[in-house]
Amino acid sequence: NRIVWGAPALVLIVGVGLYLSLRLHFAQLTLFPKAWRRFVTMLRPGRKSEDGVTPFQALCTALAATVGTGNIVGVAGAICLGGPGAIFWMWIVAVFGMMTNFSENVLGIYYRRKNAAGEWSGGAMYYLRDGLGSFRGCKQLGKVLGLLFSIFCILASFGIGNMGQINSIATNMRAVFSIPNWVTGVFLMVVAALVVVGGLKRIAAVTEKLVPVMALLYVVGALAIVAMNYRSILPAFASIFKGAFAMKAVGGGIVGSGVKAAVTWGMKRGVFSNEAGLGSSVMVHSSSNVKEPVAQGMWGIFEVFADTLVVCTLTALVVLTSGLVDLNTGAVLTSMEKTAMVAEAFSLHFGGFGSAFIAIAILLFAFSTVLGWSHYGTKAVEYLFGQKGTRVYKVIFVGMVVVGATMKLGLAWDLSDTFNGLMMIPNLLAVLALSGTVVQITKNYLDRKVNGKNIPPMWSAFAEYQKAEEAEAAEEAKQAREAEALAELEILGGHAVNE
Repeated sequence: NRIVWGAPALVLIVGVGLYLSLRLHFAQLTLFPKAWRRFVTMLRPGRKSEDGVTPFQALCTALAATVGTGNIVGVAGAICLGGPGAIFWMWIVAVFGMMTNFSENVLGIYYRRKNAAGEWSGGAMYYLRDGLGSFRGCKQLGKVLGLLFSIFCILASFGIGNMGQINSIATNMRAVFSIPNWVTGVFLMVVAALVVVGGLKRIAAVTEKLVPVMALLYVVGALAIVAMNYRSILPAFASIFKGAFAMKAVGGGIVGSGVKAAVTWGMKRGVFSNEAGLGSSVMVHSSSNVKEPVAQGMWGIFEVFADTLVVCTLTALVVLTSGLVDLNTGAVLTSMEKTAMVAEAFSLHFGGFGSAFIAIAILLFAFSTVLGWSHYGTKAVEYLFGQKGTRVYKVIFVGMVVVGATMKLGLAWDLSDTFNGLMMIPNLLAVLALSGTVVQITKNYLDRKVNGKNIPPMWSAFAEYQKAEEAEAAEEAKQAREAEALAELEILGGHAVNE
């Protein structure tokens, strides 16, 4: 796990985001107003989809998988281990991660395919095979990397996407409400079965309602605490910026150590928070009924913004303004573990209701992550084994919910983090190799939608593949007819000779 998430990996993921930002002229800034307008428009009721899911449902399902315990526990952990300055580096990861997520979604829509059931299937494995694999000499490389990505995704879905989240829920429910772990596990297994077995449309229907509600409740609660401590808001931001460059070292430690800790833990938690660069959320974005790759790419920009720059920032402000951290030195002033810091902050302001509120928030955040990751694993299994294999996967996935609630997950969590990180490597290779395609698609969109040029759209490579497959099938049919005609002539010729 340390190898996968060491400094080179963090430099790679941030470096790719910076490279894409430069190539796309920082489109995360220029396209964000459009992304926001699309978000507000999609809040109108009555939007349904017969072909896949709506872009808003895809966004909610992706947010369901990314807005998890990392937004609560992970942020507090980053402050404990890297000081307030870690939050600054979390923001940096998010800003560049917007372009990585944008590019992933553009490629996901462009290279997606229709499966046997007529549903859209897309993700890193498809643009690895059909995108990277289209380069000269890279056909086998693309196939192998797509295969590895799918395997890593399936393994990660059982760990970080299931057992780790469920264990956090069960632990909190036992601590706050004295509910035995196995009871929580059985209850969540039943609920998961009802949702997961129903497929993406049922998952999307649930997350479309769950994610906005859970996010709104948490944001309102966090804003209330920050408002109560309004005098500490500016000092909290000052501690973040000072700590980022170790003007005040973490806990009074040496300056170099403070910088390293802030950068490392801020970047780590930022990546785990929004998952930009891992190639996970693109699998649900690719199921959207949208035609324009750039349109879904803008949802990717908004996804990272909502996850990290809104939810994670509010969590950080709750911790920093509540007096749990010395804003001058970055030292933690509470004896509570990092997993309980946010709960303590809420309890200080709302009493017993505060800890109960955080327990419910973790329940909603973590369980929504389970729903989102169930789809990721399903798509990876579909890529490897076809749709028949997905039924077996869903049964196993639901069964692992009880396992996650009742077992200790130290090793399992480390392994799942490792596989989650391993997904990043083939995905970023493909995104880098296909960055020119992303630039072309984005330019095509802006030329048509902004500059008013009358040019053909670059909607999807699926039509090209379909035409190629149809042409190949027609050629095979033609050859079969010619062979049949030759056979008939030979038979007729034989009869003529005999006569």
